[in-house]
Amino acid sequence: MHSLSLSAEFPSAPAVASDTTDGTAKVTKPQKERRRALVVPREHGAWGMLLVPLVAGAAVGVMVGGRIAPVLLLTMAVLALFWLRTPAESWLGTGAVRAQTPEERRHVRNFALPLATIAAVSLIALFWQGKGRELLVLGMIAGIAFAAQIVLKKMGRATRMVAEVVGALALTSTAPAAYYVATGRLDAKAWSLWLLNWLFAADQVHFVWLRIRGARAAGWSEKLLVGWTFLVGQVLLVGILAFACHLGWLTALTLIAFAPVLFRGCAWFAKKPQPIVVRRLGWTELTHALVFGILLIAGFSLL
Repeated sequence: MHSLSLSAEFPSAPAVASDTTDGTAKVTKPQKERRRALVVPREHGAWGMLLVPLVAGAAVGVMVGGRIAPVLLLTMAVLALFWLRTPAESWLGTGAVRAQTPEERRHVRNFALPLATIAAVSLIALFWQGKGRELLVLGMIAGIAFAAQIVLKKMGRATRMVAEVVGALALTSTAPAAYYVATGRLDAKAWSLWLLNWLFAADQVHFVWLRIRGARAAGWSEKLLVGWTFLVGQVLLVGILAFACHLGWLTALTLIAFAPVLFRGCAWFAKKPQPIVVRRLGWTELTHALVFGILLIAGFSLL
């Protein structure tokens, strides 16, 4: 989801305040914040895009007779790999916050190596169980999506939202992956889980950008000028879901899973202008994601 660069907030490595009375170095508050930024993922909304699809895919897989043990291995690998990206970028100097001193590089390395080990061991265990080929296919698609996201981000601000939507395609790949490792099948349900979770995540990304861009929109006309592309996206989303339901690919309850976000999206155009509180918006969207996940699982239980 929408994330803000921390490069301005942490422009360089702050000095360490030393306490010469006891011979130990005290870490200042700015340095603690910087060290945290070096190793902790900053895209908080991405955690929901990663984990809600994973839980949904796992739940649907277990409901049709799948096993939970491989899902636990996949969860460990996914969490480790997602977390590993931040210290790896800091170490390589490609992230918003870069390790600049030997102490910072050591701090980043101490996080990166255990995470890489956990991911490697978990994936080896999954491959040992014969679940390698399909996971590689999903991993390649997700990798291509992440690469496309990087390219789109470098193209400038105009393509930033599209980049996040493409990145969401990679994050939501945890849904078919969890379903596959649970059941051993990469079938129509797996692909449907991926598509639905991605459509939901894309809607969330678009809405957050709408709220940020339309924070000062005063009336219906101004909001429509800012958010007409979002409304078009809402109409397309409803059309895709209705078509899938008509063909019998989805149940009505699955469609209901999208109802809360469709309502909140359209309701924004009728509301009075309100100052945007990013933290509150983040928690609201996380709540929508959890509700969506529960209703989606319930919908697939009726298929």
